[in-house]
Amino acid sequence: MSERSRADDAPRSSHTPVLVAEVLDWLDLHPGQTVVDGTVGGGGHARKILEQIEPEGVLFGFDRDPKMLVLARAVLPSSGCHLQQASYAERCDAFPESGACVDRMLLDLGLSSDQLADDSRGFSFESDGPLDLRFDSAVGQPAWEWLAAISEPELESCLRHWGEVRESRGVARALVERRRTSPIQTSRELADCVSGVVSRQRGGRHPATRVFQALRIIVNEELVQLERALAETAPTQLVSGGRLVVISFHSLEDRIVKRAFQEQETWTLLTTRPVRPTTRERRVNPRCRSARLRAAVRN
Repeated sequence: MSERSRADDAPRSSHTPVLVAEVLDWLDLHPGQTVVDGTVGGGGHARKILEQIEPEGVLFGFDRDPKMLVLARAVLPSSGCHLQQASYAERCDAFPESGACVDRMLLDLGLSSDQLADDSRGFSFESDGPLDLRFDSAVGQPAWEWLAAISEPELESCLRHWGEVRESRGVARALVERRRTSPIQTSRELADCVSGVVSRQRGGRHPATRVFQALRIIVNEELVQLERALAETAPTQLVSGGRLVVISFHSLEDRIVKRAFQEQETWTLLTTRPVRPTTRERRVNPRCRSARLRAAVRN
């Protein structure tokens, strides 16, 4: 089978990238630049970036999720594009130790539609698959295992801090009570248990949304990774005058990005307030409604 045939047969991403025009605008791309897409996902943003930095430009795409890299390879050209399974908080081996070489960097912190659709990962409330929630299932502890061992006070604290769950005490109590007779193994079991404690407001999000957020943050160390990237990795990799664009999807992430851009001497803030999706984009892609883009220049 030819290379082209294999590419045509490869699975493709169903994810719709958010704020594409705004990302390209704030990155301010030019031909020949070196760009890092630290959360390449299915390659939606990366494909548009490559179009603007061709023919001499180079893109490095990182993702902790090996399944996302398979999707990205199906749509991204092999020339000028280098994909690697790694966290955006890690230093790329391809970059020189002695100095920065990246002109632009993008971090899209959202969960992709492809991950939500994968029942083996447990990201969806309706999934009957295992409550895993890890981006890389070969690293760390699955959420169901963590949930089976955590004490009630610690669980309550995690739900309150990482999920901002208002009913954190009641939810923690219900989850601990449940595991005494039938430990939670799947995402649907978790969603059903939380729904018994938290009522769904009309037109609002699923009552388990923030609980899933808290568990996902914990098993993937998401906020630790973000803080490290903003304070260490990105400043080391970006050249002076280089730009960093970050898209966050909940208040915990956005506060970390806002604080770093405003308080760290490394950065000069470009966006005085977060850039939000247009009404038209929210109508076409409802999952983008909570997206917030912030941009800064490396001093």
